[in-house]
Amino acid sequence: MLHVFVGGIIALLAGTAAAQGYPAKPIRFIVPFPPGGGTDIVARTVATKLTETKKWAIVLENKPGAGGNLGIEQAVKSPPDGYTMVIGQTSNLAINPTLHRNLSYDPLRDLAPVALMVSAPIILVTSDKRPFKSVAEVVAAAKAKPGQLSYASPGNGTVAHLTAELFQRAAGIQLSHIPYKGASQAMTDLMGGQVDLYLSSVPSAIAQIKGGKLRALAVTGAKRSAELPEVPAIAESGYKGFEVTTWYGLLLPAGTPEPIVKLLNGEVNQVLRLPEVRSRLAAEGGDVLGGTPGEFAAVLKADLARWGGIVKQSGAKVD
Repeated sequence: MLHVFVGGIIALLAGTAAAQGYPAKPIRFIVPFPPGGGTDIVARTVATKLTETKKWAIVLENKPGAGGNLGIEQAVKSPPDGYTMVIGQTSNLAINPTLHRNLSYDPLRDLAPVALMVSAPIILVTSDKRPFKSVAEVVAAAKAKPGQLSYASPGNGTVAHLTAELFQRAAGIQLSHIPYKGASQAMTDLMGGQVDLYLSSVPSAIAQIKGGKLRALAVTGAKRSAELPEVPAIAESGYKGFEVTTWYGLLLPAGTPEPIVKLLNGEVNQVLRLPEVRSRLAAEGGDVLGGTPGEFAAVLKADLARWGGIVKQSGAKVD
């Protein structure tokens, strides 16, 4: 027992020493999705402000692929020394472990949560070329012609896909799902009239909504988005209790010294409290969160159970 205790003290002292000199070199920040989407926007906003306020060298690397799994896998395999961070979100941390049978990582075992950063609703949009102006009109059209209205998603098993499955059950309708390999082509085809509807992250759609190319029908959060106050929540469109949001959080490889985890948690929380950061993220439809590593771990554990059940009920599969 004594050697275990002594070993623990030595590890703690080593971790504390590492944190005192941290960072001594550039920090790699992996973003598991392409540039321009919601995950990328959150990561760049936080990284830019950390660079400005702390004078840290943070190098963002977009590593898209496999529904966000590729970037997480690279982070998990990196040395647990605090010099590789990764931004994770609901799809690749809470959904993919059930959706992908042979996933190479376990979020609870292989990652160290640092802090939740932002949560945001999904938004139901249609092209300005389509006649729909409300959820009620979509439901009426879907009931009149079951299976003929189409909706796009960034891929099978994504938050958007599963949210659509939940909505179809709540409304008692049947839509035709058209999965894409990412949000960009889905958005292009929606605006081009190839599909009728799309469940998008707010950051990915807000510019087109404000530009008049897309019509926002509803948000999936419990309340309206502060950035789009005229757009009702699905919960107030006849489906009380309907609520789906997606979150974005900062993580490190498991085994990273606790003092470094705590240091990064404190710095990220400070950045998230800055008015300019809050307004930037709010402009993208996000609600700033923050909090402790333990709070993030609890959310991750709860959402793994929740979304795992939804994946199984939906029958969602990936190739």
